[in-house]
Amino acid sequence: MSTLIELDNLIIRQFEQNDLHIFARYRAVPDVAKYQSWSDYSYEKATHLFDSMQGHEFGAVGQWFQLAIADKQSNALLGDLAIHFIDAEQVEVGFTLAPENQGKGIAAKSVAAFIDYLFDTMNKYRIVATTDCDNHPSYRLLERVGFRREAHFVNNIFFKGQWGSEYQYAMLQSDRA
Repeated sequence: MSTLIELDNLIIRQFEQNDLHIFARYRAVPDVAKYQSWSDYSYEKATHLFDSMQGHEFGAVGQWFQLAIADKQSNALLGDLAIHFIDAEQVEVGFTLAPENQGKGIAAKSVAAFIDYLFDTMNKYRIVATTDCDNHPSYRLLERVGFRREAHFVNNIFFKGQWGSEYQYAMLQSDRA
């Protein structure tokens, strides 16, 4: 697996060693990390994540994988998609873009294409995504690409020193018909 999805000007592909410096750099930006599980990010953490994905077949139940969102012409990393294979039928997705690539439609285009790939190529039944209720760009993107808000968890997570609320979204393969 190298390139999974090819779009007009983007590709979604397997992470490469060359991506790790850029990946660590944008994940270390406080505004990028604000709603993520990390507070700081280093090249060492990026390397550990990359190494942890090696040796696992893409799609292995219980595994998380990061996929690169890259410029088709230059192959430069623009952001990433996270995917957790919950079981044989369900996956959880997430997305992160470098600040300079936000607000350009890259995430929406990539997530929409990834949804198609998960349903049409991998034949998944259900895709879920969870986001902080204060992360307006994230939940608006999920709604724009067709996710349905299924839950509002109020103060359900103690996160970065305070209680936070989350929305859970989902989409069934049959929702696209």
